Amino acid sequence: MAKPRSTILDFAAYAVLRLGIAFMQTLTDRAARGFATTLAWLAYQVDRRHREVADDNLRHAFPKMNAHERDRIVRDCFHHFVTLVVEIARLQRKLHVLNWRRYVELVGAERIVGVLTSGRPAMIVTAHLGNWELAGFTLGLFGFRTHAIARPLDNPYVDGFMRKFRESTGQRVLAKKGDFDQITDLMQSGGIVATLADQDAGQRGLFVDFFNRPASTHKAIALMSIEYDVPLLVVGAVRVASPMRYDVIIEEVIEPSEYAGRPDAVKAITQRYTSAIERLIRRHPEQYFWLHRRWKHQPMARRAKRAA
Repeated sequence: MAKPRSTILDFAAYAVLRLGIAFMQTLTDRAARGFATTLAWLAYQVDRRHREVADDNLRHAFPKMNAHERDRIVRDCFHHFVTLVVEIARLQRKLHVLNWRRYVELVGAERIVGVLTSGRPAMIVTAHLGNWELAGFTLGLFGFRTHAIARPLDNPYVDGFMRKFRESTGQRVLAKKGDFDQITDLMQSGGIVATLADQDAGQRGLFVDFFNRPASTHKAIALMSIEYDVPLLVVGAVRVASPMRYDVIIEEVIEPSEYAGRPDAVKAITQRYTSAIERLIRRHPEQYFWLHRRWKHQPMARRAKRAA
């Protein structure tokens, strides 16, 4: 049985978050960059556990990379994600419908606009790369109502605040488990759903190749794509300049009809969008979230062999 949460501690964490965001919103661009740099340096120094996870992930993903280069990418990774937190806190006050070109360029815009205006449902597949919140935020500015699938946060105060923050431009946040009926309704009615596709799916997930290692991946994306004839748009929002200049890249468009009749359609589609995500990451490795245990679970046969 899970330990009961403390209402006082949850509200205290929420209050600290709100104060932190208010502080970051008062900063100039230069001061915000300096604050992010200092905080990233501190996080790198004290967070040994995530440093080691990131180094191990990079060692497997880039076996020819030496320790010095891996350490540089880990440092850059800390800097990128602390900067990302600062940028997201300031996003609503900086980015709007009249100035979006100053911060965002849509690479392959005709492909995404063509799909989103076709009247068919669509799924935007992305990863913890660059600024994954930016694509949905920008589409909301253009009037496209997107629905982001996310796991609710354990802290109800923080979860409510973050939900309101993300929905301020027309996005709607759907729970992975509790809102399944709404997700299927969207697929049937031509809705737009966005999801992060690089999360470990546990021992029952579908294992596909990701940086030359089996990675447990959720099957639901490919299954819904096939069942409802939903094209998959593999998208990455990567930083190309500072402060806060991003390219939103349409890396791949996958039509499920291409796999009609194939007995391995679910795995083939899952592998294809995973490979597209890998290509994006290889071009911008310092902007990927190497700090999480993407390869936490491995196929049982491989685990048994290692144990032997």
